[in-house]
Order: sequence, then C-alpha cells, then structure tokens
Amino acid sequence: MGRHVVYVLECADGSLYTGYTTDLERRVAEHDAGEGAKYTRGRTPVALVYHERYGSRSAALSREHEIKSLSRTEKERLVGLDGE
Repeated sequence: MGRHVVYVLECADGSLYTGYTTDLERRVAEHDAGEGAKYTRGRTPVALVYHERYGSRSAALSREHEIKSLSRTEKERLVGLDGE
C-alpha cells in the first residue's frame, strides 16, 4: 500500500476539496479543525468521501491534478455522491 494519498473531502457547504498527503488521518483532522487549506477553513466540518493511495509522490500529485480538473459531476461520480 502506498504512503502517498490523494483524497477528496466534502465540506459543510457541499463543495468538494481535493488534496494530497502522506498522513491521511492527520490531514483530515487538520482540515476539520480549521487548520488545513485556506479553502476548507470556513467550510467545516469536512468529511472524507474518497481516497487513493500511490507508491510515489509524483504519481499521487499527477492524480490530484487530474481529479481537480474534473467537472463537479465527474467528481461526484468518482466519489460515489451521484446517487448511482
């Protein structure tokens, strides 16, 4: 299992945030405490809705970029929030 993680959070306002970390539990807790990314600070609480693990930082960062480039509908489909 890889230590490099790409994750998607659902924020309290219903928006989705995508990020990268090597310590998923710690990073989600930081976001939830308002200490994570600027984007999530005013949108707590957050819930982890999706994550993928990679063996290399470069692979994870490439995937993070891919996910961030998806439309809202595509992200919802990826994380299973589309109701299907």
